[in-house]
Amino acid sequence: MLVDEGTSPELITALSAMPGAQRLKLAERLYWSARKMKAAGLLSQHPDWTEQQLNDKVRQIFSNAR
Repeated sequence: MLVDEGTSPELITALSAMPGAQRLKLAERLYWSARKMKAAGLLSQHPDWTEQQLNDKVRQIFSNAR
């Protein structure tokens, strides 16, 4: 979904029908997926970084996100 597309009524209905625990689990999966994608992007830009450097940078980026 692009930034200017907004949330579809179908998605709102589907999310509203989910129990809270299921929505929380979904949010957690999205969070960890975003971290993996950020790590992959950073690794493609910095193939020489160690795993520790990569993890530290991802942690820093997500800690400072607003």
